[in-house]
Amino acid sequence: MTDRPLLLLDVDGPLNPFAARLPRLRGYTTHRLRPQVWLSRQVPGTRRHRRGLRVHLNASHGSRLTGLPFELAWATAWMHEANSMIAPEVGLPIDLPVIEWPELLAVPGPDQADSSGLCWKTRPVLEWAAGRPFAWVDDMVTDRDAAHVAEHHDAPALLLRIHPGKGLREQDFTRLRAWATSL
Repeated sequence: MTDRPLLLLDVDGPLNPFAARLPRLRGYTTHRLRPQVWLSRQVPGTRRHRRGLRVHLNASHGSRLTGLPFELAWATAWMHEANSMIAPEVGLPIDLPVIEWPELLAVPGPDQADSSGLCWKTRPVLEWAAGRPFAWVDDMVTDRDAAHVAEHHDAPALLLRIHPGKGLREQDFTRLRAWATSL
C-alpha cells in the first residue's frame, strides 16, 4: 500500500466502450472473451455463448493509467478475470487488487441500482476504500452515488462517469491527473 490515492477501474464503459456506434474505434482492437459473469447469463450452446463477448480494448490505456499518480485496483464485474483477460491486452500489471462482489450473480443486470437508487457497486467501493482517497471511473455512477460518497466517505473522492460509447478519453486522463496532484 502507498500514500497515493486509489484509482478504481471498471472495465465495461471506461476500458471497453461497448456502446460505441462505430464498429472500429481508432486505437482499439476487438477481442472475443468469455468472462464467467457474462457466461453465467448466457444460454449454453447458443452462438453467443460459443463466440464470447465482444470487447474493444486500447493497448495504450495501460501505460497511460500506470503513468498516473494512483494505486490501481479493479472495480469491475470481471473481478479477477480483469487481471487475466483485460490487463494483458491493455498493458496493465496482471496482479492488480480486485474488489470482490460476493452478491454479483444476484445482481439482476449491469445497470441496476440498489433499493436507494445507488449503483450496486457504491457501498462495496466505500467499504473497500476504507477511508482512503480514491477516484472511481465507471459508466454507471450518478450524482446520487457522488452525493452518497461525499456524505459517507471522509477522504477526498472523485467519481468520474465515463460514456460507455466513448471510453476513457484525453480529458479523463487530464482530469484524473489534476485531481490526484491537487490532493
